[in-house]
Amino acid sequence: MTQTIAGTTTRRAAGMAYGLFAYLLFLVVFIYTIGFLANTGVPKGIDDGPPDPAWFAVVINATLLGLFAIQHSVMARPWFKRWWTRFVPASAERSTFVLAASLILALLLWQWRPLPATVWSVDAEWAAALLWMLYGLGWLIVLVSTFAIDHFDLFGLRQVTAHARGRDYEGPGFRQPLLYRLVRHPIMVGFLIVFWATPEMSAGRLLFALLGTGYILVAVRFEEYDLRTQFGERYEAYASRVPRFIPRLARDPRSRAAAPGAEKA
Repeated sequence: MTQTIAGTTTRRAAGMAYGLFAYLLFLVVFIYTIGFLANTGVPKGIDDGPPDPAWFAVVINATLLGLFAIQHSVMARPWFKRWWTRFVPASAERSTFVLAASLILALLLWQWRPLPATVWSVDAEWAAALLWMLYGLGWLIVLVSTFAIDHFDLFGLRQVTAHARGRDYEGPGFRQPLLYRLVRHPIMVGFLIVFWATPEMSAGRLLFALLGTGYILVAVRFEEYDLRTQFGERYEAYASRVPRFIPRLARDPRSRAAAPGAEKA
């Protein structure tokens, strides 16, 4: 009996440590990505490093972004989760997703090939400052939106914590917090701003922005399909009131109704 209890305690502690490791790795990669796209504050920015032939750089960079897109979309699908949790504890499923995404993004940051040719350059100081403010605002929108829908649930900590305490895990449910009352995908809106808000657009940064934007436009459709399957008419009603990316100028009073508060893609 004592050995069984000790074994259970050890497994729960290991699960908690695993979740914390995945989250801390995410934080490191997330912060590095901010500097990477801004070409500042990190050892290697998006335009740093010796250039390769343009065709080779495009192939490598597109492959890296494609690998991230496939992992991010496939592992977020319900059918994959049902299959995956046959081998991985359900409490660690989200942490495993976060760990895989962080490792692939770290690989992308490490192996990215620069394409330094200038596409546009903003010389006016006020305009450059405005674009950098928009860049920071984009990251702020991303971060605030994750906390609005439960940041620690989104990145797996709530699941492993519940398991460590021997409690049943309950998801965040069907809500419409903060920016989710204005757009259905505020996290993705933040990323779109980040991709395009820069006073110095290189060919490499443009490739990143184009492929990243394309991925978002496709990924949200898969996510919305899953949400419609899960929530049915409740999500249909929400989608009919709240736009996908661009807020409406006129506020619809019906938008106060409940809507999903999860953007796990």
